[in-house]
Amino acid sequence: MSRPAQTNSGEEPEAAVARILCDTAALTSGEPTTAGVLWKLTESGRQLDANVVRLAPGHHVAPHAEGDLDVLLLVVSGHGVLGVLGTDREGEAQPLAPGALVWLPHGSTRSITAGDEGLAYLTVHRRRPGMQIGRARTGASER
Repeated sequence: MSRPAQTNSGEEPEAAVARILCDTAALTSGEPTTAGVLWKLTESGRQLDANVVRLAPGHHVAPHAEGDLDVLLLVVSGHGVLGVLGTDREGEAQPLAPGALVWLPHGSTRSITAGDEGLAYLTVHRRRPGMQIGRARTGASER
């Protein structure tokens, strides 16, 4: 019987079995003053990265752009606003409430601000490849 292939980090991947990973309602039911990553997808061999993140009331994620990855964001609890920059909708705050599913296309500049009761959301995107060690590229004269 053959063994399963190893992941890039040398681990054997977990069996491909569908399962419940967490209860987002229970996860986000605590005090909204605690902030940060509440849950992270860590299964070996996965092709996605996912996080449940909580922002404390009034806190924000500063405007930024993700150049390489599309991101899906699902609001789990609380309220807030999505700021959109660099488009004809610049400065227009889009309300975020539980159940809102947001597409953040790669290259888009956005910010997120939590409302008075904080904001918790799930993000999902393609997994970034691991760091590769290779030879340094040099100038054209050495090619």
